[in-house]
Parts: sequence; structure tokens; C-alpha cells
Amino acid sequence: MSYAWVPILRAGLAIGLVVSAGNVGCDAPASAPPETTTGTAQTGSTTTGSGGTSTSGTGSAGGAVGTGGGTSSTASGGSVTELDTVLAQLRNDPNTTMASLARSRGWPLDLAEGGHLVVSLDPAFDEVAGDFDQWAGVPLTVDTGFSWAVVTASSGDGYKLVDDGTTYASDPWSRAYVYDAFGELSVIEPTAAHLERFFGVSDGTVAPRRVRVWVPAEPVTHLLYAADGQNLFDPDAPWGGWSLPTSLPGGMMVVGIDNTPARMAEYTHVSDDLGGGPIGGDGDDYADFVQLYVRQLVRDQYGEPTKVGVMGSSLGGLISFHIADRYPGAYDFAASLSGTMGWGSIGPGQNQPTMIERYAAAGHRSTALYLDSGGSGTCFDSDQDGIEDDDPSASDNYCENKQLESILQSAGYTAGVDMWHWHELAAPHNEAAWAARVWRPLAHFAGL
Repeated sequence: MSYAWVPILRAGLAIGLVVSAGNVGCDAPASAPPETTTGTAQTGSTTTGSGGTSTSGTGSAGGAVGTGGGTSSTASGGSVTELDTVLAQLRNDPNTTMASLARSRGWPLDLAEGGHLVVSLDPAFDEVAGDFDQWAGVPLTVDTGFSWAVVTASSGDGYKLVDDGTTYASDPWSRAYVYDAFGELSVIEPTAAHLERFFGVSDGTVAPRRVRVWVPAEPVTHLLYAADGQNLFDPDAPWGGWSLPTSLPGGMMVVGIDNTPARMAEYTHVSDDLGGGPIGGDGDDYADFVQLYVRQLVRDQYGEPTKVGVMGSSLGGLISFHIADRYPGAYDFAASLSGTMGWGSIGPGQNQPTMIERYAAAGHRSTALYLDSGGSGTCFDSDQDGIEDDDPSASDNYCENKQLESILQSAGYTAGVDMWHWHELAAPHNEAAWAARVWRPLAHFAGL
């Protein structure tokens, strides 16, 4: 799958699109089974590509909310199931059973008889190998539409599926995983900082998508919902991604919500016109999805601390501020990196309320706000629409964010207390630039 960075520029606007076979920013069709991440293997080696025992972080598994209740998550849920029961369900409908148990319990399943059940729907794999067998390989039993094995593992063991003893791949259905030198590594009952994932998450209004959760080693004190989830954690994400765990303060859980081909519509609060007619404007549906559905899923699984925030970049920054605006007081913190704050006034004749105008009308509220940009420019409003975005040489939404900073100060926000603005002079509008400065909003959030 090939990707291209497509900048759309007008009067200081820069909106990054991921273009791949007609899809915008989606790593796999939401209705498809999870993709398989394949590691590198050397001929004749049973351990190359396994990733060994590597799991990021130290100490016991996090996930337990330090304040506000909740219990720590395990990759196989909190209950056990008899093997014959699960196998019967799989033989009847393997795809539905895999998806249902991935959501309710998480794979691999811990069994009443002891051990963990690993299941593959891909007939190419004939073994599962891991720390539990020194990566020697346990044969998978071929069944009706799937293959399976029961492994006896210790908490924190890494594992992968094996194709003919030469190709190692993470289990695409495993809930818990980390990244090591060989790529993605599935983990059984993690004991250290790790990622967890939920597939096909939808409230019935927005399209299904993957939700990825960074579970820290320490008890959770801060919880951050972040847009464009597929760009946050994966070292092989488009344009290098954010490598977000390297910037995270201790005790901060991050819920990365993947975008979909509907990113432009979902991440904009009103419509605008970039030259091809009105587009966008489904931001209310997306905000409701995050607040009412994803947030409840996370509460049910992990509990919720007292400090909760939302963050994104570009259009993701715009929608983060929209979520905080639509649900005033529901979030302690909202962060926008290079946010497209002039959306609504870009196209000729467009006069929809921008986020700048929304926050001007709202006045001072309890949510602490961070905004930044790179770029530079001379800011002015030649078309008299109220938004200073008319210098065609301005870049990275610099002018709109400077204007919003001024608006927030006029509304009673105090710089360094409940509002922060950062200008990274001439920084481009891309993942690498955001990754380099994301530590700033994270540190401000951690300080609340």
C-alpha cells in the first residue's frame, strides 16, 4: 500500500491527507479482519523475527486508574471459558466469534482448563511460538475455517504466529502488543507498559474503526483521547508517525482513535469549500462518538481518572477543540497542534462559524487549552470575513492560531495557567514536526 502526503494550501491553510487507493487515512477497511504485521526472519532460524522477550516499560501492568475507580485491564478479560465451548462457537461462525470475543474478552483467551487459546483464521500459519517455548514453535491444529493451539504461558510472554518456520507475524487478533526491533509483538497478560486495541468500534452513526490504547506501567492519573490513532504509536506509521510513548509522562494513558476515509467530514464542525464544492461538517457526530461511546468503552475497560483531555493535529486539532466546545466542562484539557482553526471561512463566500469565532462567543471556560503552529507569515484579513488568513505565504495555520491565542486572552484565559500557545518558527505541517514538539502539550496536561 503506497501513501502520499498531499498538502492543500490556501491563505495559511495546510490540511494533510493520507491518500491510499482512494482512502483517506485508513490503515484497513473497518469491516475487514485486523491486518497481519509480518516480521523479518532468516532462513533456518526459529527465533529471528520473534522479538524475544521484549516488552516496553518496566514494572507491573498499568491500567488501574489512580483516582476515580476502575481496575487494571488484562488482554484476555476478567473471566475464563471452557475450550470446547469456544471451539464450538468458532466452528459455527469463526469470523463473528473472533470479533465478538476480541471485543468482550480479548485474544488470546484464558481457559478454564488452564492455558491460553490462540486462534488463527489465516491458513498460512502452522505454528505459534513465543517466550513460553523459547520460540521453538507449537503446532496449530487445523479446524473448520480456523486453526488453534493452547499454550501454557507466563504473564508478559511475547508470541507470534509462524509460517513454515521462516516468517514470524504478530497475532492480528491479540489485544495486547508492543513494538520491538522486529515490529509488532503480541503479548499474553502484559506486565509492563504496552498497547491494547479494540476492533470495529462504532456507535452506529460513524464508520467502524480501530481504537488503540497506550497502557502505562504506572497507575493512570491522566487520560488523553487523541485523533489519527494509526499515526501515534506504530514506528512504521505513515511519514514515521509520532512515536508517542517516547514523549509521554508517567501515568498518562492515551486512547488513539483511528481516522477513516471520512476524516475530512468527521474532523470538521461545519462545511467549507476548497474548490470542489462544500465538504465536511460531520464533526457533531464524531464528537458524540468520542464522548458518548468511546469514552464509555474506556471507562468500562479501565475506569477513568480525574484528569481527561483530548488532542489532535491539523484537522485533528480542529476537532479536538470542537469536542471540548460541544461538551463544555467534560474535558480538563484540549490540545491542538497546527489546528485548522480557520475552517469555515476558507472558500470564497464561505461564512460558517470558525472555531476562532466559536471560542470568542463562548468566553472563558474551565477547559485548559493548548494551541501551536509552525510556519510564519504576515497576518491580515483582506476579505473582511473576520479571520486573519489572507497572506498566501503564511503556512501551517500560523495566522489563525495567533488570532485564536489573542481571542482566548481577551476571553480571560491566562497564559501559562490555563492557556498555552507555542510558535515553532518555520516548522512544516507534518508528522515529524508534531512528534518533535508534542512533549509540550503533554507536559502541560500532566501538570494539571
